[in-house]
Amino acid sequence: MPKLKTNKAAAKRFTMTGTGKLKRMKTGKQHILTKKSSKTKRDLRKATMTDKTNEKNMKKILPYL
Repeated sequence: MPKLKTNKAAAKRFTMTGTGKLKRMKTGKQHILTKKSSKTKRDLRKATMTDKTNEKNMKKILPYL
């Protein structure tokens, strides 16, 4: 069976945890930050887990992660 290709765009955005869940950074921290409160910006720094509905598709395009 041939090797599977990893989606490199997704590989840069997601990391696998020890239990097999996919970890990602939150969106909305790049620009237009002046109108966002300090509390919101502080919360956007933290990583979060991917949604359960997307996890199956993400693991398909990230076979070796």
